[in-house]
Parts: sequence; C-alpha cells; structure tokens
Amino acid sequence: MRDLSNDKSNLSLNTATVRERWNLKQIIDGCARHDIGGIAPWRDQIAACGLDEAARRIKDAGLRVSGVCRGGMFPAADAAGRQANIDDNLRAVDEAVTLGADCLVLVVGGMPPGSKDLGDARRQVEDGIAATLEYARAHDMPLAIEPLHPMYAADRACVNTLGQALDICERLGDGVGVAIDVYHVWWDPDLETQIERAGRNNRILAFHVCDWLVPTTDMLLDRGMMGDGIIDIRGIRKQVEAAGYDGSCEVEIFSAQNWWKQDPDDVLQTCIERHQSVV
Repeated sequence: MRDLSNDKSNLSLNTATVRERWNLKQIIDGCARHDIGGIAPWRDQIAACGLDEAARRIKDAGLRVSGVCRGGMFPAADAAGRQANIDDNLRAVDEAVTLGADCLVLVVGGMPPGSKDLGDARRQVEDGIAATLEYARAHDMPLAIEPLHPMYAADRACVNTLGQALDICERLGDGVGVAIDVYHVWWDPDLETQIERAGRNNRILAFHVCDWLVPTTDMLLDRGMMGDGIIDIRGIRKQVEAAGYDGSCEVEIFSAQNWWKQDPDDVLQTCIERHQSVV
C-alpha cells in the first residue's frame, strides 16, 4: 500500500467539498496554493466558469482531473426524456475530454417520478450507459459507474452495490468501470470480493473518500471528514490498491452544517492532514 504520509500529489479535491463558499476559479487557485495534486469539478461549476476557461486554469495550475461530476441520471418517464438524458451525457463526455479527465463519473439516476418499477429503472440505466458508451470509447473517455448507498435507490442511483455496477460493466465491455466511494460501499458484506473482482479487469477508475457519521442527521448533506466517523478508510484503500488501483484519493464531502460553513482554506488544510494521517 502506498505511503501517503508526506504526499499530496495523490490527493484530489472534489469541488463539492468547498462549493458553498468558493467558485471553481477560487477552488483551482486554492488547490494550487495548498499544493494539492488533483481536482474533480462538477459540471454546473464548469459551466459557470466556462469550459475553456476552466480547462486553461486547471492546466495552468498543474492539476490532474481525477474525474468530472457527473454524468448519469438516465431514467425518464418517456422516450423523449430518456433521449434528452443520453444527449446530456454525450455533452458531459465532451466536457470531460476537454478537461483531460481520468473519467466521467456516472451517478446513474433513480426511478422516474410516479414509478415504482425499480427493475425498469435499472434497465433504463444500462440502456443509457450503452447508448453513451460508443461515443465515449471513440473519444477515449472512460465511464465510471458510482454505486450509491441503497438509501438513494429511489431518486439518485438505482445501482447500489459494487457487484451490480460490475455486472453492468461485464455486459457492456471495455470503456466502462467503477468509482468506489467509501461512503456508499463501506457497509457491503461482499465488498472485498467485489473489489478483487474489479481489479481483475482493471475496472477501478476512481476512489472517493469521506466518512460516515454516527448519527447521520441528513441523508445527503451530512458527510464527515475522514477520521470523524466509522468507516475503515485505510482498510478499504488497502483492498483497492491491492486490486491494482494507483490513482488519486478524491475527497468528496457534502456537509451543509459543518464543513461548508468553514473557511475553505482551513477545510483544504484539514483534508491534507487527514489524507496523510487517516486515508
């Protein structure tokens, strides 16, 4: 396992972590100021900055783009909606290519409004990824399916285990892999086996870290800083790296009542300290 105790080059900041007080330009400058090695911007922030401007600033700062957040959200109530979602994913591929990203992260979407058919939503997800994949392959942009915790199955992601995500990958073939976020997979009793499975076919495209607080007071906006919760982050990283992953450790923290309210420079410094001592 890699020694991260004095290394910031393998740390990447998902821009959600400080998005409430900094725009993308400020986040890029902050990462450069703190010698953080990578960044993972969200598409709304990219749009606000301007795609070409964001690409130029990231390149000038010497930052690796560990991923772009996000594509996905494939299911819809009708064919026109499904096609609109696919078209948006094609645009997301273009944005990720322009930024030189390692991958486009897919948060696949849940059930369309009014639906109770989880199986159909999952079929729509696989069909949507398949419809995007040929274009992504042609542009050499890997697609990373991010399984989300089951509490998000209805509205955010109906792919909820690493095993489900890898089943899709194996059916669709090259060009699609997984983003492993400890927040979403730590609970899975089959996690170690599925990480090993992902490694056999080089499917691990991204590794995201934060922590699960006890109690958690909000389903979406109460993630913890690494070390403040109950996830064995280092243990999972050990498994992921044993499976062959050598990319960035990407910090992604949604924290409306805590970290989003703090000075972003202090947040980045804490991310660095916890990356070196906990991750």
